[in-house]
Amino acid sequence: MPPPSDIVKVAIEWPGAFPKLMEIDQFKSILFYIFAFRWSLGNHENFALQNADSTNFYITEKVGIYFLSQTAAQLHERIQSSSMDAKLEALKDLANSSRDVTFAQEFINLDGISLLTQMVESGTERFYWLLLLCFSFGDLLSFTLTAFVELMDHGIVSWDTFSVAFIKKIAGYVNKSAMDTAVLQRSLAILESMVLNSQDLYQKVAQEITIGQLIPHLQGTDQDIQTYTIAVINALFLKAPEDKRQEMAHILAQKQLRSIILSNVIRSPKPINDEMAHQLYVLQVLTFNLLEDRMMTKMDPQDQAQRDIIFELRRIAFDVECEPNNSGSIEKRKSMYTRDYKKLGFIVNTHLALPYTHTPFGKPPISKISEGEQSMCLSNTRLTSFLLCSSDFTASENCHDFHPMFFTHDRSFEEFFCICIQLLNKTWKEMRATSEDFNKVMQVVRDQIMRALTQKPNSLDQLKSRLQNLSYTEILKIRQSERMNQEDFQSRPILELREKIQPEIMELIKQQRLNRLCDGTCFRKISSRRRQDKFWYCRLSPNHKVLHYGDLEESPQGEVSHDLLQEKLPVADIKAVVTGKDCPHMKEKGALKQNKEVLELAFSVLYESDEYLNFIAPDKHEYCVWTDGLNALLGKEMTSDFTKSDMDTLLSMEMKLRLLDLENIQIPEAPPPIPKEPSNYDFVYDCN
Repeated sequence: MPPPSDIVKVAIEWPGAFPKLMEIDQFKSILFYIFAFRWSLGNHENFALQNADSTNFYITEKVGIYFLSQTAAQLHERIQSSSMDAKLEALKDLANSSRDVTFAQEFINLDGISLLTQMVESGTERFYWLLLLCFSFGDLLSFTLTAFVELMDHGIVSWDTFSVAFIKKIAGYVNKSAMDTAVLQRSLAILESMVLNSQDLYQKVAQEITIGQLIPHLQGTDQDIQTYTIAVINALFLKAPEDKRQEMAHILAQKQLRSIILSNVIRSPKPINDEMAHQLYVLQVLTFNLLEDRMMTKMDPQDQAQRDIIFELRRIAFDVECEPNNSGSIEKRKSMYTRDYKKLGFIVNTHLALPYTHTPFGKPPISKISEGEQSMCLSNTRLTSFLLCSSDFTASENCHDFHPMFFTHDRSFEEFFCICIQLLNKTWKEMRATSEDFNKVMQVVRDQIMRALTQKPNSLDQLKSRLQNLSYTEILKIRQSERMNQEDFQSRPILELREKIQPEIMELIKQQRLNRLCDGTCFRKISSRRRQDKFWYCRLSPNHKVLHYGDLEESPQGEVSHDLLQEKLPVADIKAVVTGKDCPHMKEKGALKQNKEVLELAFSVLYESDEYLNFIAPDKHEYCVWTDGLNALLGKEMTSDFTKSDMDTLLSMEMKLRLLDLENIQIPEAPPPIPKEPSNYDFVYDCN
């Protein structure tokens, strides 16, 4: 008979004693079991349960909270010790414990945040140099700032409470030419949070930090420092008043930020991680938003400078020289101007700027023009509106979809527009369009541009080359092929063949997943944001019987041999694989602050004695590979998005290969009739 659902098994260990596996009633006090289980630990108020994994989060109830309050008080006292070694150990413990929200609340109740800020504010250069003679000042300050960041991440204390002296100190660490990497990383993280969480702090930080002081951090090789630097620049850009953003963009252009990012980040030999990709995407969006403001600004018909621009547009469009005032009659010149401006799409009246006095200017009124000619005004405005408002260039949380080509030119959007307007003209001619076909042409142009952008061109020249290959004829072929793939595979014989082939493809995918598990993967241990990662490695034995795993100091280059992985887990002992919120390491207190990305990459293996092995995959691909492979080992269905994608791709390829001989042959809806039996069976086949 299975045990009641209220009863769970928990392994509990005590230093110097053998671990105990206990059956615990979830509706009774946890600590009741601990002290009733032959461990003479004295006063039970002095103890609490703590997770044994890398999070070290506490499992608290009333008794446990009392213990945490005592622990917080002890650490509060220890970090004020006159012994530098004791102070360093205390700050290290504080940085580790502060990730737990319950402990953080207790330490903050003791005015712990103020204590940490005072420690930072009171430091002097002379004191720091004295510290360097006895131990690493970088470690002391690093653990202080780490504890501060962890405590503030819980959202218990408002950012508006910090003094100018504290801001100056943090900014000073960023402005120093030589600073400990960990201290610099945490200082940048603190400045970013200050700017994003308080408009008042934005003003103070902006007075202490300049773009010129941040740019040297982009010229190094540490991608984490580069990421936090761009994050601070984005935060300052985002929180700047509207009248200051254009000024800041001008400063960024003067400081050659674009070329520095291109040389030291995008073209760096190191692969760009997701956080860096997101920050580059945000910078791209913020830059384009400045152009959107310009797009939504009405043109003033009374502004002579703007009218001169329209006159210059006519001269460029029709390649005419400036006519002298006495050339021809006034009526003749007026007639010529009227003809030219109508061709450009202007309404010819007292205000030539009328098409650009509407917001958004993407839909100005145009006059009727002759067949076969398109409106330049309408083309420009509609194309500009599409390019700035397309999904690739609008803000989205957790998006990493930046385009390297926009970092290759100082006026990248203008160059991008010129390429696209040439494409529009080329497509217009290929379609032999008239003015009534304008919307159809724009739909094709949109398709061409989006298909080219999907390939992530590295430069504007590469984009131009790819657009040349996506002619109107090619787009028609692609669309027709896509429609055929959707329609031709719906007949009953094809569906029966598809159903027959599917198990073979699934077995192929299964073998690929198991082979990948045998190669092994490096996983990062659970750690909070802005902390150096630790790693561990796991791989499946070639006979698919055992999982080998063990800790690593750093991410390995290539595979790790079985000999270096000391821990083993027999596959036969695995009971289940759980993912996301069902994972033990995602259920604990404090885990709610884990971002959505981490939650989507988490999975756990539950095995004998209700123990578990927790994973956080390095990316979505590895997550799908491992969850599929582990489920395959357990004889369960592989249900990841990656499996569905592989199944669709391989099945489509296999179907096309098997149907090659049937090309241009009509496939009947019903099978042909079975022929009549022969009059006798007295025949043989000569197989020689």
